[in-house]
Amino acid sequence: MATSARPGGRQVNLLQALALLLAFLLIAGVGGVLAAGLVLPAVAGASVVADATTEVFDDLPTELDEQPLSQKSTVLANDGTTVLATFYLENRIVVPLEAIAPVMQQAVVATEDKRFFEHGGIDPTGMVRAAAKNALTDDVEGASTLTQQYVKNVLIEAAAREGDTDAIAAAREAEGTAGVSRKLREAKLAIALEQKYSKEEILARYLNIASFGASVYGVEAASQFYFSKPAAELNYLEAATLAGVTQSPTKWDPVVNPENSTSRRNTVLGLMLAQDIIDRAQYDAGIATPLVSVEEGGYLNVQGTGLGCMTANAVAQSGYFCDYVTKVITNNPAFGETPEQRKQLLYRGGLTITTTLDPRMQAIADAEVKAGIPVDDPSGVASAISVVEPGTGKILAMAQNRIYNNTSTAGDRETAVNYNTDSAYGSSKGFAPGSTFKPFTLAQWLKEGRSLNETIDARKMTYQLREFNAPCTNLGGGEYKFGNAEGTGGVMSVMDATRNSVNSGYIRMASELNLCGILDTAKSLGIHQANGSDFKVVAANVLGSDSVAPLTMAAAFAAFAANGTFCEPIAITRVVDAAGAELPVPSSNCRQALEPRIASAMNYALSQVWQGTARGLGGLGDRPSAGKTGTTSQNEYTWFVGYTPQLATAVWAGYPDAMVPVQGVTINGRYVRNAYGSTVAAPTWQRFMRQASEGMPVVPFPAASPTEIEGQRGAVPDVVGRSEADARATLRGAGFNVRTSGQQAPSSAPAGTVGSTSPGAGARVARGAMITLVISSGPATQPAENTVAPPPRGPEGDAGDRNGDGRGGDGRGGDGRGNRD
Repeated sequence: MATSARPGGRQVNLLQALALLLAFLLIAGVGGVLAAGLVLPAVAGASVVADATTEVFDDLPTELDEQPLSQKSTVLANDGTTVLATFYLENRIVVPLEAIAPVMQQAVVATEDKRFFEHGGIDPTGMVRAAAKNALTDDVEGASTLTQQYVKNVLIEAAAREGDTDAIAAAREAEGTAGVSRKLREAKLAIALEQKYSKEEILARYLNIASFGASVYGVEAASQFYFSKPAAELNYLEAATLAGVTQSPTKWDPVVNPENSTSRRNTVLGLMLAQDIIDRAQYDAGIATPLVSVEEGGYLNVQGTGLGCMTANAVAQSGYFCDYVTKVITNNPAFGETPEQRKQLLYRGGLTITTTLDPRMQAIADAEVKAGIPVDDPSGVASAISVVEPGTGKILAMAQNRIYNNTSTAGDRETAVNYNTDSAYGSSKGFAPGSTFKPFTLAQWLKEGRSLNETIDARKMTYQLREFNAPCTNLGGGEYKFGNAEGTGGVMSVMDATRNSVNSGYIRMASELNLCGILDTAKSLGIHQANGSDFKVVAANVLGSDSVAPLTMAAAFAAFAANGTFCEPIAITRVVDAAGAELPVPSSNCRQALEPRIASAMNYALSQVWQGTARGLGGLGDRPSAGKTGTTSQNEYTWFVGYTPQLATAVWAGYPDAMVPVQGVTINGRYVRNAYGSTVAAPTWQRFMRQASEGMPVVPFPAASPTEIEGQRGAVPDVVGRSEADARATLRGAGFNVRTSGQQAPSSAPAGTVGSTSPGAGARVARGAMITLVISSGPATQPAENTVAPPPRGPEGDAGDRNGDGRGGDGRGGDGRGNRD
């Protein structure tokens, strides 16, 4: 004989189940369901089977485990209204009963359980009618009350959360002994719920949990989906349509099966007429109205709810930013102990997530990154842009010249890889930053008390590794070679080395600093590799050889704009759960990474880029701005990272999948012999920043201190008459750099000794300034008053390195993988 397995209880055969059902109906009929209570007493004179079934009934649970309903989460832009995307496993919005039109409530009761307000959880009359019909015909008719249907939906919802497909199937069974067993369980739980909740509370719970279509749950989401209005505004025809769906959500779905849905709607209208909810005129008008769109003369106004970040492409192609937000949630313990819990929170928690994205700036960023290199450009070169607000870390825009597509059917130039972010937040491996890494050496230079106008000898192109001071690591032996764009470097100021991005100047500076300190300074400004690791302490990283994400660079440069305050980039400002409670969000952890005086000097130095490697662009007109170009050794990756006091923006360009030289290619219709930071990245930065800054006040950078610009001043010692070696030692001991003129000059000093210096003895100049020694050739042979000594020769190569191709690009150098400019 067929049996039914009941969770947590014994096997129930068909005769036992039927006997139990009969006994239960008799008691319900005699004493009323509520009087029967939750324990089924023995039926006087019943058989042993009845006694057994009574015991079985006693074993059934009496308390329903109700979990918060799964609701959709919504991601908003920073204006709090622009919807970027929604996430859900069940598209549902929970609302109270008073937010549901009375006619909707009436339509559901009329259709599903017209005696709902009369029974106590089960409907004996309906059960007898259904049993008789099922016994006499081939049709199967259920007798579940709304309360029982609510119980069934709760059990299905719980099973779905656990991924228990067997439990879902069991909860949905309607035939055979298993169906009887389920009905008994539902009946007992329904009676318990009727004692726990009012009828109105049960109705509200049902209307929020029930499925109203193939992908819509709860009456509020259904109303917005099918009719683009809240459930509070539903009319009788719309209510009849929705009320008819719940019996079979896919079969009666108005969009999936409009003909079936029309027939079912008309049935519901007949029930509403029979129960005096509508009158004959409304009924006639209703069945005459086609179930088609408003434009076609009907009343459907479907407003599809997009699922996932591909729908965010509709808002200025913000799919990549949206994807970054989801990664923040699934990666951050603030949203749950495990990644799975965090994902469940996003897809079931009914969150309202307000982000930092500025829709206006996002639109500009998307347009300009694609204006620099179109999506379908034959070159295949990629470009990305990240925008961060100084002082807050808010990510205002994030775009690239690709289309976000996270499906397996992504086409050419469509990808889910986010070039702007770290591997954990977008799968990109990052890109070598080239000369955009130089400012971190400059910051360390200033931190160690050196100045911008200090003179350095930038002629060396090969260093022994032992010449670098790196107490935190062992650099090993050997030598480090690199190159400049052209020429052999020269003697120049740090300011000139920065303005013209001279590799040999920066390697010289690094050799006089603590190399570990340079990388520590970079780390304090948030710099790390795209894989999350620290940058390696090696000489090559002075020229930017490790890989980094554009977003990381934008956040680091934002600290210069914010007077040295570094803020970790953030994408979320507020999260509210379905109950209206605010959840903690990741903090930007703003902190003082540089002294304001150092940041001011950085701003002063980097604002000179418009007279150097980006001299062909002219900056932002009257609006103060600063930045740095960057190009790797064989023109593989090119950058511009720049800022104003209000915005910091990083632009990158290159082939995304490997370090392939961008040489001899046509980009956006223009032939590019060698790509530099000024070729695509800097112009894209400029176009974006000019538009994004419109309407913002023009704010100057704080003035740099003379100490950081000129350095501490001191008097030049008198070394006339001393040997060259002695003079050098004395001048270096006083904090000056020294060089010797290539020409001798007559003087009163003995031949071969120092005859004069420039600047002369007693002159007060900046520490670190270059003092030129002029070696004496002995007394003059002509009268002194008729002799004019030639001026000392100027610094060799002090014009710095330029690319020399007439395009205003940055300089070129190489470290085997690092920077070229």
